Amino acid sequence: MSLDNFFNFFNNSLFFSFLTSTILYWFSLGFNDKKIFFTLAKITSRLGTLGLFSFLSFRWITYGYFPLSNLYESLLFLSCLLLFVFQVLEYKTQSGIFGGIVLPIVLFISGFTELVLPLEMQKASALVPALQSNWLMMHVSLMMLSYAILIIGSGFSIIYIGTVILEFFMKPIEQRYLAYQEDVRQMLNRTRGINITRDQYVVLSSPSSPYASSEIISLNAIFMEEENFVRNARKTFLVQLDNWSYRAISLGFPFLTIGIIAGAVWANEAWGSYWSWDPKETWALITWLIFAAYLHLRLIVGMKGKEPAILGSIGFFVVWVCYLGVNFLGQGLHSYGWFA
Repeated sequence: MSLDNFFNFFNNSLFFSFLTSTILYWFSLGFNDKKIFFTLAKITSRLGTLGLFSFLSFRWITYGYFPLSNLYESLLFLSCLLLFVFQVLEYKTQSGIFGGIVLPIVLFISGFTELVLPLEMQKASALVPALQSNWLMMHVSLMMLSYAILIIGSGFSIIYIGTVILEFFMKPIEQRYLAYQEDVRQMLNRTRGINITRDQYVVLSSPSSPYASSEIISLNAIFMEEENFVRNARKTFLVQLDNWSYRAISLGFPFLTIGIIAGAVWANEAWGSYWSWDPKETWALITWLIFAAYLHLRLIVGMKGKEPAILGSIGFFVVWVCYLGVNFLGQGLHSYGWFA
């Protein structure tokens, strides 16, 4: 099998592996009482991670350089980091929510490399002189690691905002409770052949009333227990999303900072200037400021919830602009191995 055919076979296998894993993770979240889905999702995601890591190692050994010389290798390296990070988090929490968020992103990257990138861009080529440096592994790998962690953290912020918006458009609990009361009243009217008015129902459902009905009180208690469970579960879910987002961004931000500093030192060595206001450098600074503002709100101002989550959500898109969007323009000093 030629290398071209091998690349094509690998891309197809990777895509279907992550597609299967994504579906299984979504099933595990929808049917959380069925542990088999979560188990199969973990197995398929780990097999995909192992295959991707082996493939990158093969390119590293075969061609003699760290596999970050072009867009194809860069995307695969980012996917590998996303998979490693999410599996560490999943192991710590035993929650399928990480796979439900990360695997679709990895699936999208896999589909992009297979369906969009031409075969010529998937081939290995000699490094340009500016990339033939020991700084390549340190600077680029740190930036890619920070991207992976920040994407996961800001992804949780997006889920947080989406949950809050969904709650806003849902009927309030009080309206649902009143509708339930009306259903119970109508049911009693049908079964007992009597007509209980709204005012009479309120009396019958009040434990303090001497005319209270134990049947209605029991039904109301069951309903309120269900509502309290749903309300507490939703609140707990939002708190978890907020904490996971904060922890991931707190971890990714130092890597981003060190990566930018390492890049400045490398730039001075390669181009004779620490900072050139290259589009990539400018967007790296914007990314740093967005997440610095997020951590400022959390640590200094003490805000939690919606306000930091909005910044984190913005950061998700800023990271992708910094990583991919700038380079699609084909301009600047960081455009090696990208679309022209």
